[in-house]
Amino acid sequence: MTQMHPTLDNIVRTNPLRVVFAGTPEFAASSLEALIAQQEQLDIDIVAVYTQPDRKAGRGQKLSASAVKQVARAYNIPVEQPATFKKSSTEGMAARQTLRTYQPDVMIVAAYGLILPIGVLTMPTYGCLNIHASLLPRWRGAAPIHRALLAGDTQTGITIMQMDKGLDTGDMLYKVSCTIADDDTAASLHDKLANLGATAISTVLQNLPGYQTKAVAQDDSQASYAEKLVKTEGEIDWTQSATVIERQIRGLTPWPGAYTFLNGARVKILESLPVNPTQQTTAPAGTVISVGRKAILVACGKNDINETQASTLRITQLQFAGAKPVSAEQVCHGNQLNDDDKFTTEISD
Repeated sequence: MTQMHPTLDNIVRTNPLRVVFAGTPEFAASSLEALIAQQEQLDIDIVAVYTQPDRKAGRGQKLSASAVKQVARAYNIPVEQPATFKKSSTEGMAARQTLRTYQPDVMIVAAYGLILPIGVLTMPTYGCLNIHASLLPRWRGAAPIHRALLAGDTQTGITIMQMDKGLDTGDMLYKVSCTIADDDTAASLHDKLANLGATAISTVLQNLPGYQTKAVAQDDSQASYAEKLVKTEGEIDWTQSATVIERQIRGLTPWPGAYTFLNGARVKILESLPVNPTQQTTAPAGTVISVGRKAILVACGKNDINETQASTLRITQLQFAGAKPVSAEQVCHGNQLNDDDKFTTEISD
C-alpha cells in the first residue's frame, strides 16, 4: 500500500477538519445531509460543495439544480460547479485554483460524475475519500447497484476508499455489507445504500487516522466492472430464462426500465414475482400463457439447460404505450392482453 498523504495522528489539530464535499445525485445528497447534521460531533467544517453544472430536465427542459446543490443551498454552503479540472484547459486550471483557496483537509466524493485528476486528488491534506456503492473490488465503475442486481448478487454494500488515479482502485478504509432482498429493485437498493453510505462516511470521519493507517489494498484479480447503463439494456429477450428476466426488471427499475413489444407497440414491464421453478411450459418464448388476476404468466427460456421445459415469468404490473401503469388484475378485466398473445423483442415491420 502506498501512503499518499500524512495520517492525521502525525499532526495535532486545533481546528475542525476542513471538508469539501463533491457529489451530484440523491445518493450523494444523503451523505451530505448526514455530515452537515454531524459537523460539531465529527469536528468537521464543510467549507464548500462541488456538484455537476445544472442540467436541463423535465418536459419543459428547464435548468435543474442537482440534489446535492439543493441541500448545500438550504444550509448556505458555497457551491462550485466546474465543468472540468483538466490541466490543459483554462477553466480546469481556474477550478483547481478555486479549490485550493478553500484549503481542504479532505475531500469527500460520492457519485460526483466528474473525473478528478491526480493534481486534485493530492490537493487536500489527507486526499480524497470516495463513498462507493459496492463491496470493492467487485463492481468498480458507474452502475454498481444495477449490476449487482442484474448478476443476481445476494450481498452488496458500501466501501469507503482512498481515491487514486485508477477507476475505483484505491485502498479501502472501511467496508459494510447489505443484504439484497428478493424484491429489491435498483430504486429500493439505492435508498438502502444511500443511507448506509451516509453512516459509513460518518464512521470513518470519527477516526480517520485509524482507518487511513489500516487501509487495505484491493485485489485486482477479483475486480469486476459495472459499466454505465444504456437504454437498450431494457429490452427483454424472452429466450432468456425467467430468472435472468426477473433480475432485469428489478435491476433496471426505474431507469431505463424493462420493456417488450406487443403488436408493434412498446410495453413496459414494471413488476414481477420471484421465479417459481416448478412452473414450466412448452409454449414458445414470449407467449402469454394466461392473464390472471394475480399475475400474467409468460413463457421464457429454460432456467437450466438440463430442464426439459421452459421457465415462466409472473408479471404483476405493466404499462402499455401511452397509458398509465396497470396491475395484472386490471389487465385481466380489460381487453388489451389475451391468452396466446406474443411479446416480441423488437418492433415488427
